[in-house]
Amino acid sequence: MEIRKDTARDLFPGALEMMILESLRRQPAHGYALVQHIQQRSNNLLQVEEGSLYPALQRLLKAKLVRAEWRVSSSTNRRVRIYEITKPGLRHLEHEISRFDRMLEGIQMVLGDTRSTEIS
Repeated sequence: MEIRKDTARDLFPGALEMMILESLRRQPAHGYALVQHIQQRSNNLLQVEEGSLYPALQRLLKAKLVRAEWRVSSSTNRRVRIYEITKPGLRHLEHEISRFDRMLEGIQMVLGDTRSTEIS
């Protein structure tokens, strides 16, 4: 099975935002660093395109779950927008992770026994 380049669009609603918030919980970052972090943490299974990332960041900014500040990058000497998770963003992330865990548990219950008996 091949992973398509538009994987981020195939994720369930809110998944990209949840991964962005989790990445920012670890440390503030600019957009390209977020893309790299998600790709690395997923062992290259997930490739987030700019066309998905920046609209998601704008939604998070509008909801005040992240804040952003323009800075000059020490490595490139260019202006970059650094995103940082807010306290409401942390609370939202915890809530979304809890919802995701419950959803995943339910899916595993549905798939669990059937998959193990079909494979044998």
